[in-house]
Amino acid sequence: MIMSLIELGQYLRNVRESLGYSTYDVNKLCNISPSYLSLFETGKRKPSAIILKKLAPIYNLNYLDLYEKAGYIELAEKERLEQNNNISHKFYMTPVYGRIAAGIPNWAEECIEGRIPIDPELFGIIDPEEHFFLQVNGESMNKIIKNGAYALQDTVENGEIAVVLVNGYEATLKKFSKQGDLIILEPMSNDESYQVQIYNKETIIKILGKYVGKFEINK
Repeated sequence: MIMSLIELGQYLRNVRESLGYSTYDVNKLCNISPSYLSLFETGKRKPSAIILKKLAPIYNLNYLDLYEKAGYIELAEKERLEQNNNISHKFYMTPVYGRIAAGIPNWAEECIEGRIPIDPELFGIIDPEEHFFLQVNGESMNKIIKNGAYALQDTVENGEIAVVLVNGYEATLKKFSKQGDLIILEPMSNDESYQVQIYNKETIIKILGKYVGKFEINK
């Protein structure tokens, strides 16, 4: 809502006084002179957008809201649009490929069930398009990732947690290692009933990716 100069000035004065600031305190914090501050607090002058942007963090306010109150509607809309564009560029909508087993291997669906936004910088990811999520279904890796969580995948090396495709259609999340012709898939669970799975070269094994992070929904 656009305020008159008197209303805007009184609003800014009330905020300043509620924080216990004098006009001299504000001058020290953001270099706005007490005399100039008094001009727009009394409605004698309209504060510029630059001044409002300086005051906003000191007064714990959103500067775009101040823009709108002062009548800088087009500027507020422009900067809000730029902020939204920057946020959308920061996050990568990572595909989710079905559910995987964290127990006995089961069918790994290849269709995309949805997408989860991630910040590549948070995970140290250089090429986010090489990554994907698979949903865990089981308790054999609950020391690392709980049932129902989404495991973020990348390329894998020996001794790392990976999603492994067994016999072309069965997928499981396990600690992966290779010893000669043997593929060893090791559970990491508080449930001791889960056993190490060992496959020889007669079993078709494909590594889908390394576990690099997770997305869990707290219930």
